[in-house]
Amino acid sequence: MAEKQDQQHPQWSSDRQIANALLSGDPTDYNLSELARLRIRYNGFPGARDIQADLDKVLEQWGLTEEELFEKTRQIHQTSQIYQGRNNQREDWS
Repeated sequence: MAEKQDQQHPQWSSDRQIANALLSGDPTDYNLSELARLRIRYNGFPGARDIQADLDKVLEQWGLTEEELFEKTRQIHQTSQIYQGRNNQREDWS
């Protein structure tokens, strides 16, 4: 049985920059939202192992489980529009 080869995610380059910023950043509302967004994007993705590992590191650095992260970001999105004014013309569904 042949091993499946890792895939390159089309958003890898921009996401790599975000992951780097998160590694050296603080758990602000915006950074928590970005971490949650990338965790969802790469959940089960067959590749981008470097980004996935770094997202795990950020969770650990901030002392959060994924469940706690998602709970916090649900609260953030209920009370504020964290992405308001940021690239409103382009929706990012990838």
